[in-house]
Amino acid sequence: MFRTVAPSPLLPADPSDPPPIPAARADSTGHPRRPLLIWVRTGTAHVRIDGDAAFHLEAGQGVLIPADGWHHRAVLTEPGTVAFPLWLHPGDAPFAEPTRFDVPADWQDRLIQHYNLQVTPLSGGGYLQSAVADLLRRPSAARPAGGEPSPLAPPEMPRATGARSVAEQLIRNPALDLTVEQWATRALASPRTLRRDFLAGTGLTFEQWRLRNRLIAAVEFLAAGYDVGQVAARVGFASRNGFTRAFGERFGTTPHDFKRRLAASPAAVDLTQRAALARQTGDLVRTVLGADAFTTAPDPLPAARTPPHANDSHVLTWMYRGSGYVDLGGSRFERPRGVATWIPAEAEHITGLREDSISLPLGEAGTADLHLTEPLQVQFSPAWSDYLMFCSVSARSGLQPDDYDPRHILGLFAEQVAAQRAMSVPMPTDGRARAAAMEYLRRIGTPGGPAEAGVPADVHRAFREQTGMTFARWRYAARMRIARDLLAGGARPSAVARRVGYTHLPTFSAAFTRFHGLSAREYREREAEQP
Repeated sequence: MFRTVAPSPLLPADPSDPPPIPAARADSTGHPRRPLLIWVRTGTAHVRIDGDAAFHLEAGQGVLIPADGWHHRAVLTEPGTVAFPLWLHPGDAPFAEPTRFDVPADWQDRLIQHYNLQVTPLSGGGYLQSAVADLLRRPSAARPAGGEPSPLAPPEMPRATGARSVAEQLIRNPALDLTVEQWATRALASPRTLRRDFLAGTGLTFEQWRLRNRLIAAVEFLAAGYDVGQVAARVGFASRNGFTRAFGERFGTTPHDFKRRLAASPAAVDLTQRAALARQTGDLVRTVLGADAFTTAPDPLPAARTPPHANDSHVLTWMYRGSGYVDLGGSRFERPRGVATWIPAEAEHITGLREDSISLPLGEAGTADLHLTEPLQVQFSPAWSDYLMFCSVSARSGLQPDDYDPRHILGLFAEQVAAQRAMSVPMPTDGRARAAAMEYLRRIGTPGGPAEAGVPADVHRAFREQTGMTFARWRYAARMRIARDLLAGGARPSAVARRVGYTHLPTFSAAFTRFHGLSAREYREREAEQP
């Protein structure tokens, strides 16, 4: 049973308008012979095929381009556009010509949720039964004491951030066929470093890890009912013969025989996330292309949740619709609509969505950039929805601005990150004193923010005993820490003064100089000169 808590601090987002959405582009590099589905939520996108301007898409319009016969496909979006690209598996688009479709407004959230399921570990549940693993145990294998490990056990994940990011993409999409050099470029590493990180973190070379991941995915798709040829293409094999040979070397049987033996098994097979998503993708394609597409109201979106897992970096996820939760450390942190939540790195957790709810990943931050031990939440108004969707697409797909910087998400949340970093000021351990500290951090700089008056004497005493500071001195230190981080991020001293609760700039400047030994302007200029 989880204890429900409110994440701390719950901070308001910047009340100003969101930044403008820039133009973006994507192409088929890294997605060889794969169909492309692109649809536009708002704005205008252009799809080019082999250099020709083939489709111009407005809000609510999309196009599905098959893999065969169309070599280079590029998507260009105009400023202000939110478009969702989905690279599909070859068997998901069984037709020869590009096909345009329209999506009514009441169906668009279903496509957004499908994108979300493709780029996150969310799943409606499902697993392969142990009977499936028994069918794959090599007859000649000697079973060690304690039982043989399941042949479907996924390969260990690499620990290094860049290598883990590559592994996560290959798990979501085992058919990706980039070279080590191309993957290294994406991971901001050298090919030698990427190879070393895979071997050191998993005991497998990159090629061995990718092959094992592909073969486990192949079992899932065979169990889901796909034929051998479809599975070979879906997991990235260039030929059916090559797939059959690799499958036999790993499992001691052919894909055809495994599928036949599975069909003879009386037990039903619950699908894994990958297999279930593959079926959903097929259903999606049939929906957007069907003659009666969108003629009925969509069903409510089902509830979804991740398996227990931990991330190497802090992950920011935003509730676009409905509500959800994060279960972490025996506590349940609620996620109402409009709230973006930083989920701390290296903490095992479950992320869940209730029925008819959608969350979207916005980006990540390294542990050196942000120190988190519990979820940090930020409330956004509906005016930010389009921009945050654009952030999600940029973070988890190839559709990005030319100058895309994955660290920009930290700049977007500079004030919230600064407020969180203020907690590096010693915090009291006494419950009431800590609550007073968190309340101050939540409301710092807001009209009618908390004052020292009304704080009980035992809280003041706890601050002195547990932090070495009076409550007034603690508040001063917290304000100055937030101010320092905002200035380092390039904010003007006048804006920083208002943010940390000073009505007059000279008063703030004097306070900053006393605390840091140089003026706010001097500190900002010094930080700007740092490499």
